[in-house]
Amino acid sequence: MAEQKMKCIICGWIYDPAVGIPGKGVKPGAPFEELPADFRCPKCGAARKWFQPVT
Repeated sequence: MAEQKMKCIICGWIYDPAVGIPGKGVKPGAPFEELPADFRCPKCGAARKWFQPVT
């Protein structure tokens, strides 16, 4: 089963585990739950608490 995509509810940016975050050191395959505790949205800077699963 594929990992869950997560969407920033502030700006709409979507974290896709299949892609990771190129240039930020997050390799493809890293689930959202394994991102660092201080992870911030690369688009708007929102904290991880502002992310919700994409349905």
